[in-house]
Amino acid sequence: MSRREECDNCKADQHVCKMCVYFVSQRCQEERAEHISVTEKANFCDYFKPSNKSTSNLDKQKSAQAKADLAALFGDELPEATQQDESLSPSELADKKLRDMLNGL
Repeated sequence: MSRREECDNCKADQHVCKMCVYFVSQRCQEERAEHISVTEKANFCDYFKPSNKSTSNLDKQKSAQAKADLAALFGDELPEATQQDESLSPSELADKKLRDMLNGL
């Protein structure tokens, strides 16, 4: 991936710390990498490896807040399952859906 790689939709930089497999808990876990002070801007890190993680916790919180704001705007209530499912990992969510389909078996 090029250092200048951008998202086709929003033009955000893609070669950034937060999009790397080594970036965990808001810091780089690669011991040999140099410290990058601005983790959301394109950088020259040689250890960058794209991650398949879709969203960070902050993005999930923003998404949940946006859904709540939209529901409040139209006078709706968020389904309780949606509120609970926000904190589940994809595998936990799939397991929960399967158990729900099988009536808790």
